[in-house]
Amino acid sequence: MMRQFELVEHVKAYDPGADEGSINRAYVFAVQAHGSQQRASGDPYFSHPVEVAGILASMKLDTASIVTGLLHDTVEDTVATLEQIEALFGRDIARLVDGVTKLSRLELQSDQTKQAENFRKLVLAMSEDIRVLLVKLSDRLHNMRTLHFIKSADKRRRIARETMEIYAPLAERIGMHEMKDELEDLAFAELHPDARQSITQRLSFLRDQGGGLVGRVTSELQKLLGESGMAADVSGREKSPYSVWRKMQRKNVGFEQLADIMAFRVVVGSVEDCYHALGVIHSRYPVVPGRFKDYLSTPKPNGYRSLHTGVIGPERQRIEVQIRTTDMHEVNELGVAAHWSYKQGSGSTEGPQYRWLRELLDIMEHASNPVEFLEHTKLEMFQDQVFCFTPKGDLIAMPRGATPVDFAYAVHSAVGDHCVGAKINGRIMPLRTVLQNGDQVDIITSRAQTPSPVWERFVVTGKARARIRRFVRTQQRDQYVEMGRSLLQRAFKAEGHDFQERPVEAVLRVFNLTTLEDLYAAVGEGLHTGREVVNAVHPQPVEPRDKVVPLRRVKPKAVRGEGGIPIRGLIPGMAVHYAGCCHPLPGDRIVGIVTTGKGVTIHTIDCETLESFAETPERWVDVGWDGTGEAANHVGRIHVILLNEPGSMGNLTTIIGKNQGNISNLKITSRSTDFFEILIDIEVQDVKHLTNIIAALRSNSSVNSVERARA
Repeated sequence: MMRQFELVEHVKAYDPGADEGSINRAYVFAVQAHGSQQRASGDPYFSHPVEVAGILASMKLDTASIVTGLLHDTVEDTVATLEQIEALFGRDIARLVDGVTKLSRLELQSDQTKQAENFRKLVLAMSEDIRVLLVKLSDRLHNMRTLHFIKSADKRRRIARETMEIYAPLAERIGMHEMKDELEDLAFAELHPDARQSITQRLSFLRDQGGGLVGRVTSELQKLLGESGMAADVSGREKSPYSVWRKMQRKNVGFEQLADIMAFRVVVGSVEDCYHALGVIHSRYPVVPGRFKDYLSTPKPNGYRSLHTGVIGPERQRIEVQIRTTDMHEVNELGVAAHWSYKQGSGSTEGPQYRWLRELLDIMEHASNPVEFLEHTKLEMFQDQVFCFTPKGDLIAMPRGATPVDFAYAVHSAVGDHCVGAKINGRIMPLRTVLQNGDQVDIITSRAQTPSPVWERFVVTGKARARIRRFVRTQQRDQYVEMGRSLLQRAFKAEGHDFQERPVEAVLRVFNLTTLEDLYAAVGEGLHTGREVVNAVHPQPVEPRDKVVPLRRVKPKAVRGEGGIPIRGLIPGMAVHYAGCCHPLPGDRIVGIVTTGKGVTIHTIDCETLESFAETPERWVDVGWDGTGEAANHVGRIHVILLNEPGSMGNLTTIIGKNQGNISNLKITSRSTDFFEILIDIEVQDVKHLTNIIAALRSNSSVNSVERARA
């Protein structure tokens, strides 16, 4: 553990003007606050914040960051309060400590919703001050270095997975490649210990077999550049075990098929020297096709700048060479931390890292919940990049696999919303076309266009997916609201009441809703029926006002229909059939129509077929469900629009089965490249049972829409 004077000397070495008093007070405060607490390793707990402060000092961060590192666990794990910290160290440090404290632990497996919500807080906190993230990353790095002391294997794997999925990509996104590499390798050792051991052994074997190959190649490159009159610092290293493993997985090749497991770094004085060095190396060694990348003219979104090339280098070894300036090297290794140097005193809020944070905030605004936000953000963090250009020459960086729709949303949200087509390198191409490096993309827009639900199937950026989902969600809600309002008006009219919003608003609490629009949407979506709302507003039973002419004036008795459910209002022994046009179910308002040779056919009260009997009222029979018989199955029909993709039909039938429905007939009425239209007959007990199945289907991403069929 770093001692107090060692930490102060470390900071003073790069920042002679550092506030030595604050660092000393924070060190003593942390030791006293954590007292006799111990870590899983058995070490005193205060050794952890001290090591975190040491990691921050190695990045040459300002005094406030060092002090925050010392204090970051005091509020969460001790009796210390933010008020004490503000009184002793000032408002700025108290705000930073509070930002780190609020994040708590991100728990991937135990509670995904909580983990997603905490990640949302992390983004908010680091968007206000990036030093919150730097302290959090340093905290995670030290925890990963001591992960092996935790006895629970499940807990170790959870922390390692969380590091791999959240913290390592975050470190990469803000340009901190050195920290990213260490976090990945430590997590890799826990998640795939056998794979890491195997790769490490093979690297060791190659190292021994090569007999100092890295040193010899480094010397030859140094000599070559020196002979050309360049002052260059050349260093070489093997790629990390995780980097090798990921490449094997991505290319689906074995270790023996990887030829470029060594990388050499050339650091020169200026951008001109970078291209000069590249020319010298290319003139001496054969170039590996497709391996040259110019991140000087087109930097990565996290600010990374360098020239990358692959050559058949000294001793006929295939190697990767990275060429950059001294300043670039510092930024490439420390990323955003380089901008928080003590020299500036405060960090810049511009630059590619901060643009990415603003994009995350935009995604957060359009995601419906924290889990969806986390999903879209992972899309943003995990993809390799492609670089495309607008017709004016502006550079747009996007994840690999991006389409013109992703490009449109990257230009501006409004451009994405109104996108109708795209020209790629001057040719009209489909919107699902995958963009390649260097493509010039011209987006064609129309004010009449709106986002299509189909786009969500092929976009890869979180921003595009969040915007599309939000529009579809809003559009569906509008449709549900209109449908629900219409259904309620009809329900009130059918019961003989005038529809007025004020009485309906008074019963919102019965349905645990807050606005009339929420109630309309719930009725339109099938979560509540119009009759339920009518009964809530007018609890007294109301006699049906439909004009009917009974066949005979007899005391009503229950007559069993085809499904075994008694029907009131029919003469005993009369044949009863259910109409195939509307498929009435227990719970529906129904009417009987006398049919020659068939007895009575039962229709729902809103069945369109009834219009053909308007001129023959003598054939109408006033009937209703008795509801006293045993439960029996009736056939309900639904109309489904289903995405045309592998597994969607299986999802559909599984959902129906899990909700105790039995498919008695299924007919595909229309099929396109994107959708199926299907009519499905389902055996259910009543309207509520069918409504539950419809609600379950609507919640599945494979189902575009589902409605009860009336024909």
